Amino acid sequence: MKTLPMKRWMTFGWIAALSFTACLQPAMSSADEYYEVRTIVLGEKGDAAAIDQYLEKALIPALERQNIGPIGVFAPKPGSETEQGSVFVVIPFSKLGQMESSREALAKDDEYQTAAADYLGRDPKSAPYSRISSELLTAMDCWPKTVVPDGTLENDERVYELRLYESSNERLGDLKVEMFNAGEVPIFLDSGIQPIFIGQALIGPQTPSLTYLTVYKDEAARAKAWDAFRAHPDWKVLSKNKRYGGTVSRIDKFVLSAKPYSQM
Repeated sequence: MKTLPMKRWMTFGWIAALSFTACLQPAMSSADEYYEVRTIVLGEKGDAAAIDQYLEKALIPALERQNIGPIGVFAPKPGSETEQGSVFVVIPFSKLGQMESSREALAKDDEYQTAAADYLGRDPKSAPYSRISSELLTAMDCWPKTVVPDGTLENDERVYELRLYESSNERLGDLKVEMFNAGEVPIFLDSGIQPIFIGQALIGPQTPSLTYLTVYKDEAARAKAWDAFRAHPDWKVLSKNKRYGGTVSRIDKFVLSAKPYSQM
């Protein structure tokens, strides 16, 4: 298996500079990107192979023809505490209207319809999943664009972490977004936590909330990075700021591996 030099994962100076210049901007600005985070729950009779076939051979190529991407596809990492039985799909959009136009384009895409025929043609008794749950996010000022660092896809040992921070009301949710924009992301980078996307929920089953995806060169690097974050002097100061007290009421954490065809 290929591994990446540590310096590729730790030196993203231009990204850190971008994060610092975005500090203290309003929590909800005109977004550069939007994200659908789609969770496909397999259930007892789910067919993971059929879902992989559909995503790899039908949906992702069709979205590429629409200039939508990169598309991330993930499953719980074997051996992690994350419950098995789901597939996570991340789709970035350049504007909100692109979501609707994409669905219309899929309906008219003969190549997609042919590649997806088996998946779409199943009757209710042979459905490949039990349900799909999605949330729609708007990119935040601290991380306005999807970033997949060079060499990421070549590293077979890479590990991802998807986190959702839920707040008990909208005011506190906006304050948690402000906290990210006010300095949390540079601490991430300094600690070895590499974001791919960060977004605040517009619609979803757990709102108000924000969700972000991070990547690490391996499991040991993930554990080391979070230890460094918790011990970081800037985090100790930021986390004790009374303005941000009680902003998170629940954290959902998923440790993930990328599907072989994932573009993230």
